[in-house]
Amino acid sequence: MAEEDSVSKSFLRRHWEGYKEFWGERFSFLDNYSRFIKRDKPLPSWSEADVEEFIASEPVHGPTLKTAREAAKFGAVGGLLGAVSTAGVTWKYSRSLHGTALSLGAGAVFGWTFGQEVANHWLQLYRMDTMASQVKFMEWWQNKVERQC
Repeated sequence: MAEEDSVSKSFLRRHWEGYKEFWGERFSFLDNYSRFIKRDKPLPSWSEADVEEFIASEPVHGPTLKTAREAAKFGAVGGLLGAVSTAGVTWKYSRSLHGTALSLGAGAVFGWTFGQEVANHWLQLYRMDTMASQVKFMEWWQNKVERQC
């Protein structure tokens, strides 16, 4: 029986490791942010003025970060429109409170996604490396905070 337990653990462990490796490859972009997230002392929050200072001081990544921030507005507007329109239609035809609440949430998610896709094409984000700009901003913010201490 002990031999079967070691074989089954080995089998489960192998599959668990394969599972972790599979999803680790798909979410490898999170490694870019891990040095900022997994700190002993977290970075303080930044203000709108700090972001604008970075955009003005960084000739390569500043404009890309500014465009990415504009894209978030597209997503927010899309989420709002999606939530209100789906919840309104649901309430009009069903008068179901729980159905309206569910359609409000689903409409917000779908609208946000649609808004981000519109922004991706409208602002041509597919031509930019927005993640690199965000990482550069985080590096800049980390350096600025460490200089002030």
